[in-house]
Amino acid sequence: MIVNTHQAEAWNGYEGVHWATHHDRYNAVNDAFNPFLLDAVRPGDRVLDIGCGTGRTTRLAAARALSAEGVDLSEPMLAAARELAKDLVNVAFTHGDAQVHPFPGSSFDLAVSRFGIMFFGDPVAAFANIGRALTPGGRLTFLSLRGYGDLARVVAALGFPEAPPGTGPLALGEAETVERVLTAAGFTGVVTRPVDAPQNWGADAADAASFLAAWGPVRHNAGDGAAERMLPALRTFETAGGVLLNGEALLVSAVRP
Repeated sequence: MIVNTHQAEAWNGYEGVHWATHHDRYNAVNDAFNPFLLDAVRPGDRVLDIGCGTGRTTRLAAARALSAEGVDLSEPMLAAARELAKDLVNVAFTHGDAQVHPFPGSSFDLAVSRFGIMFFGDPVAAFANIGRALTPGGRLTFLSLRGYGDLARVVAALGFPEAPPGTGPLALGEAETVERVLTAAGFTGVVTRPVDAPQNWGADAADAASFLAAWGPVRHNAGDGAAERMLPALRTFETAGGVLLNGEALLVSAVRP
């Protein structure tokens, strides 16, 4: 069953296809955050990866754990995930909505997510459902978007209205909100910590501008000429290693009693 229909439409349409096609580039954007998430994985863990996308964190978790299963709304991204993991015997992927998916009870030791939990229609219900999939004493660790970091300076040229804090991609970006949601969902021991990491958006400013202009939120809202308008700001972030923008996240951990 899929209840988060708006997100399902997006991730099974252009957005999901673009991420699946350019999974290597999106991983370059987010991979520097991986160590924060993977530090929670222990040998012998059965890991559930929420909003796994093309399965990068699922595969990395499986390399440290007994097994890992990724769940996502996006069929295009899951198709890419399965292809990329076809030689791994301890990795599986499931198409489903984590808010209502009937996970087998007490079947995972750890649930993780790299920016895959910010768009739940009902976050309390979603985390309660995830909690039921964890063993007693099971752990939850995820990264949510705390702010837009340097990306805000880049997209400022596009004239997007500024979303209020705690809404949209920043819905779980504040420690107080996260603690309230997870406590209501039945978790204890909630710990939050702000973390930053460099995000590589392209080889140079022109490459990054072209990629960003094709990214779903920009493509659907910016209109023509988006790449050209972002180019001056992106040039200020060029380095020998690519166009590096500082990203801002909240690292969250909690326990199912």
